[in-house]
Amino acid sequence: MKTIISPLGFAAASLLAFTGSAKPTERNALSELPLVQDKALVDSILIEDLLGCAQDLEDIAYATPRRNRAHGTDGHLNSVKYFVEQLNSLGDYYDVQLQEFTTEVTIESHAALLISGETIEAASFEFGNNGTWTDTPLVAVANLGCNPEDHPDTLSGAVALIARGDCTFIQKITLAGEKGAIAAIIYNNADAGLAAGTLGGVNDEIPVGGISRADGLRLVSQLSNGTAVTSSGEFWQYVTNATSHNVIASSQQGDSANVLFLGAHSDSVEAGPGINDNGSGSCGLLTIAKQLAKWSTTNQVRFAWWTAEEEGLLGSAHYVDGAAAGELDKVRLYLNFDMIASPNYVLGVYDGDGSAFGLSGPRGSAEAEALFAEWYAARGLPCVATEFSGRSDYGPFLGAGVPCGGVETGADGVKTEEEVALFGGAAGTWYDPNYHSARDNVTNLNLEAFAASSRAIAHAVATYGRSWEGFPARNLTSLTRKSLGSFEKHGSLIGRSRRSKKGLLRA
Repeated sequence: MKTIISPLGFAAASLLAFTGSAKPTERNALSELPLVQDKALVDSILIEDLLGCAQDLEDIAYATPRRNRAHGTDGHLNSVKYFVEQLNSLGDYYDVQLQEFTTEVTIESHAALLISGETIEAASFEFGNNGTWTDTPLVAVANLGCNPEDHPDTLSGAVALIARGDCTFIQKITLAGEKGAIAAIIYNNADAGLAAGTLGGVNDEIPVGGISRADGLRLVSQLSNGTAVTSSGEFWQYVTNATSHNVIASSQQGDSANVLFLGAHSDSVEAGPGINDNGSGSCGLLTIAKQLAKWSTTNQVRFAWWTAEEEGLLGSAHYVDGAAAGELDKVRLYLNFDMIASPNYVLGVYDGDGSAFGLSGPRGSAEAEALFAEWYAARGLPCVATEFSGRSDYGPFLGAGVPCGGVETGADGVKTEEEVALFGGAAGTWYDPNYHSARDNVTNLNLEAFAASSRAIAHAVATYGRSWEGFPARNLTSLTRKSLGSFEKHGSLIGRSRRSKKGLLRA
């Protein structure tokens, strides 16, 4: 069982006080600001500002003992303070609110693994259960371990060796446990470090650790040749109830019945500072929010920095679940930005019309896809469709019937030769080889992707901040909460690319 330690003593009251920070005395009255212009706003998004924000977030993480910005840590608390301070420095342009949220979070973990007496580098999975075993047989699971028949009867009393891919980590280890396995080791599906992620919450399944693809394939080869392989492991982690905050900033002017809503998650995983995932999306939105404060808008523009995304989209789900239906009716479009500076990047646009992957969003999602695709095309930049699976913070909005869209540059999916022809980079490896690791830092950001994605976002802000002309009206009858599988299928403007977006839920 996990060890539950007492809640962290974070000063929530002092954080809330940040919403009342002093405003600058010298500024234009909101009514005197000119209406936002597309080219001017896009051109004002500079890589120096994006990088400056990213460096600030890295410094915040590295100033804490855990060197991360995970929900429930000082690193994340100080990240929230940073966003609030930056927004309050803009005077009264935004109404800045903090929405408190408390949930379980992994604060610290330990992973140690021996294979036939040899130390193998291993990683923990968030919300993995504590476990210790010694000289226990290792048994390979067939295929990807997603079906009961993949797990042999010889797993009883053994440790399961499972390949990453296709289904969730929790599904793999649940099936192994049902066959009597005492623990599981998952090996990666690409040459991109150790398999790692989250199980999505506290559970009663067998302990699990992650190893590299090379080590996993070597062990599979030994087992297939009849070599007896034993393992010894020690895995533990501390879990606590932690409180943090969503940051919501709404422009004080603009039609509040026709809102453009943009969001990015502000937390990292425990392994590192999370500068691409998702300091990049957070900084893209903050940089645009600061530049937008020089302009007026016809429609209200709302920005959100979500907490606890890495725990399973919990911050954004908390917002959606707590919002009155009438408030969600006012959101014409929600746009999400999660990882926009991946080193082995593609320029991905969410498949809102459903033609590439067969799953579309509510009416208006196709238009959001087209807006980004056409903007990239006009600048001679290729783009590809990314699966509209709901596996980032737009998922709760989709479930509430809100039109959604966004751009991203890839996570732990494997880049194809066709994508290399479009964007360069390396085939056969992850879009972000540093995903969910200590190496996800400023040094490893792709600046071209960072700038292009952020300027595409600015284009959307200027376009819909000025007018919803040509954008479909909300179909309020669609606001009955529904599963993602009920969305319709439509035709597409851009090419197809399947990429795992957020390995926290899918193995």
